[in-house]
Amino acid sequence: MKHCLFSISYAGLWGQHCLALTEFISKAASLGYDGVMIAGKRPHLSPLDSTPARIGEIKAHLEQEGIACEVIAGYTDFSGAMAAEVPVLEMQVAYVEALARIGAELGAGTVRVFTAYEAEGHPVGVVWNRVVSSLQECCDRAAEYGVTIAVQNHHDIGVHSDSLLELLNDIDRSNCKLGFDAWSPALRGEDVYEAAKRMAPHAAITTSADYVRLPRFQYQPDLINYQPAEPTMVRAVPFGDGFIDYAGFFKGLKEGGFDGVSTFEMCSPLRGGGSLENLDFCSKRYLEWVRSQGL
Repeated sequence: MKHCLFSISYAGLWGQHCLALTEFISKAASLGYDGVMIAGKRPHLSPLDSTPARIGEIKAHLEQEGIACEVIAGYTDFSGAMAAEVPVLEMQVAYVEALARIGAELGAGTVRVFTAYEAEGHPVGVVWNRVVSSLQECCDRAAEYGVTIAVQNHHDIGVHSDSLLELLNDIDRSNCKLGFDAWSPALRGEDVYEAAKRMAPHAAITTSADYVRLPRFQYQPDLINYQPAEPTMVRAVPFGDGFIDYAGFFKGLKEGGFDGVSTFEMCSPLRGGGSLENLDFCSKRYLEWVRSQGL
């Protein structure tokens, strides 16, 4: 299992310290990671900015630091929930194809994508079919570069493990795998050990972060009391301090035969704040934890 650091953790998007991409690569190497997952958008690696000179610079820096780019992270929503005359699905397929090309140039064999959010006025079955056909085309185009598409269990469509396997079967492409994470099944009440063991044969990558649940209540002045509010608020914390059973999750992955890329991310407001010192502390904590587990 290879351990990577996700560049989004140092992208400044949630108020945290922002590093330029080459600075981030150096940071990941200095912390002891095997590789990096690079966000396929600004401020790090948007196709709009990826000139041959820029790709050459990044590739040279990876080689200089002795670290691999394992995954390029795409940001997609194949719901098609925009005006019908806007070819948003075509745009996203072109975007994923561009990331596959960039990934191949950098030595990354995987592009991570999302499915779609459910959208009002768009029947779930219709959105499901859009996701399937869009991802089939993404896979076909990525195959030209020798790249695998990893579908992360993040967006609404296919988020439950049963649905995700059904979606994978419908896509029916040999270079379509899963980016299977513990965060989503843990929040929704799935058994993370059983889910990981079941999904491991289909997974290319997994991305980890730990969280605590913070109960919510809304004051009812006429009752002079509080009413429980759902869902709970969730906040990222240093790895091992949260509620997710990562020992069980990784045990399930290993027993299921997973030997892919495991990535650590900080992609939401973080306990301790967004200083460089806190980001580094949390990044180190993840590596310490996985190594203590023999992963």
